Amino acid sequence: MTTIRLTAAQAMVKWLSVQMTEEGERFIEGVWAIFGHGNVAGLGEALHGIKDTLPTWRGHNEQTMAHAAIAFAKTHKRRRAMAVTSSIGPGATNMVTAAALAHVNRLPVLFIPGDVFANRAPDPVLQQIEDFDDATVSANDCFRPVVRYFDRISRPEHILTALPRALRVMTDPANCGPVCLAFCQDTQTEAYDYPVEFFATKVWHIRRPEPDARELAEAVAAIKAAKNPLIVTGGGVIYSGAEATLRDFAQRHNIPMVETQAGKGAVDWQDKLHFGSPGVTGTGCGNKLAAEADLVIGVGTRFQDFTTGSWTVFSAPNRKLLSINIHGYDAAKRGAQSLVADAKVALEKISGSLGDHRFADPDFAARDQWFQTTDALMAAPNGVGLPTDAQVIGAVQRNTGQDSVVMCAAGTMPGALHVLWRAAAGGYHMEYGFSCMGYEIAGAMGIKMAAPEKDVICMVGDGSYMMANSELATAVMMGIPFTVVLTDNRGYGCINRLQKGTGGAAFNNLLDDSYHVNPAHIDFVAHARSMGATVVKAGSIAQLETELQAAKTAKIPTVIVIDTDPMPGTGAGGTWWDVAVPEVSTRAEVNEARKGYEEATKRQWLVN
Repeated sequence: MTTIRLTAAQAMVKWLSVQMTEEGERFIEGVWAIFGHGNVAGLGEALHGIKDTLPTWRGHNEQTMAHAAIAFAKTHKRRRAMAVTSSIGPGATNMVTAAALAHVNRLPVLFIPGDVFANRAPDPVLQQIEDFDDATVSANDCFRPVVRYFDRISRPEHILTALPRALRVMTDPANCGPVCLAFCQDTQTEAYDYPVEFFATKVWHIRRPEPDARELAEAVAAIKAAKNPLIVTGGGVIYSGAEATLRDFAQRHNIPMVETQAGKGAVDWQDKLHFGSPGVTGTGCGNKLAAEADLVIGVGTRFQDFTTGSWTVFSAPNRKLLSINIHGYDAAKRGAQSLVADAKVALEKISGSLGDHRFADPDFAARDQWFQTTDALMAAPNGVGLPTDAQVIGAVQRNTGQDSVVMCAAGTMPGALHVLWRAAAGGYHMEYGFSCMGYEIAGAMGIKMAAPEKDVICMVGDGSYMMANSELATAVMMGIPFTVVLTDNRGYGCINRLQKGTGGAAFNNLLDDSYHVNPAHIDFVAHARSMGATVVKAGSIAQLETELQAAKTAKIPTVIVIDTDPMPGTGAGGTWWDVAVPEVSTRAEVNEARKGYEEATKRQWLVN
């Protein structure tokens, strides 16, 4: 057997550099890195040696570097990914939030945190967490609940099994998710005679599992027996590459569609069978169909509480639930009739069995009325006062085309965009599985790295911007242009409205309602400009539209700041959301809200 002598770190990066997709690209595009004493000497030196083949990028925060990697993987529909490495200790635990985000969204990212010394000679090494009762525990054990696969590399030969296992998970359509390879810092530097064939180029193929024949037959029978079926489009449609298949399926059988946050953009909004969204952030016409449906066909959706209105939207008598999902866990939720399969394959086979079976037309008039209603909400204001979020969305909508991607993650904008935004196919990117504040700036950078031909618009509120904004400087440094629309409503406007809606007093959300000695005033223009971005303050919706056009030709990020009114919601659509209200309070508003809460919970569908 021919061998090559390498350190464990050198072997890792050499192996990663030859793992390829079916399209001939590296599966791991590159490595985000912040070096410290736990990875700089071993992995850092190894990455330097291979930098012309496997690039390394420097970020400003471990969590947001990982957010960029996650957005990259999502944009590539899980067909490509990135790795992220940190030192031991706080650098590693900074990435745990991002790992949870990737886990919830079923997205591949390779985390390589530095770890303690395998030989334990310098214990406790700087930043080491010591468990008084378990000497094998390190801070990296925090990753275990939030990754799909965890391994600790404490011997150089562990690379031979750990890396293939990691990539098998990341390329598995059902179990896809983040992986953590905790890399002991002394092991990174230890040499081993690795088999040369271990570094042969490998192409990773994404499986398309076929449906079980019995489940398929039962699914076809359920659809044929329905009178008013409704398709709920989830992110699994996009990950499967089944967008055109779903569109053709719906058109052939005349079944209306609504879309989750993850599924939005799978089908162009202009398709006449596209009725928007369901649930808490649902369109009026979409929720009307959901209430009337006798069969809800979920395709690649987790059926989370926003989608289902906390399980009140799909609670009509005699309603049935058919769930088409790649993973049996998701397919069986709420006692659904399961069809475990790849979305594209399943839809093709169901359609073949249905033949020319078609359903009656849905209520197209309700769809038309919805767009008339939202046209008015998104129109430019003709009066005084601060613009609403809906009016900002309208301005962005009027200045984007088929090559645009609007993205967001948390706060007011995700709900407003879900209910109002008219997404072209492939033109929407929302991290709403974990709804992680601070994802936006880094996520926009990751999208642009994955799709440089796209016009990327990042919608972010001031609260989320303040959570994590430092990768704006990274994007400037790397010359990655995208547009940030920063809506400043001076606090956490979304949660302030929720607080009021559940009877609470205005408290600790808007800056003026929080404890302060000095009134808060954050100059976002000066802040973003200090990181090198092009920045402008838009004093009106008209100016916002002008600046959006100007930003299209920029070579670095452009930040457009606009003040908005924190009080109004979208003003249309939506359903109840289960936010528990206290049973006992000294405040009459809370007691009244509790009565409404108790009435609403009676509509929840808890069991089949």
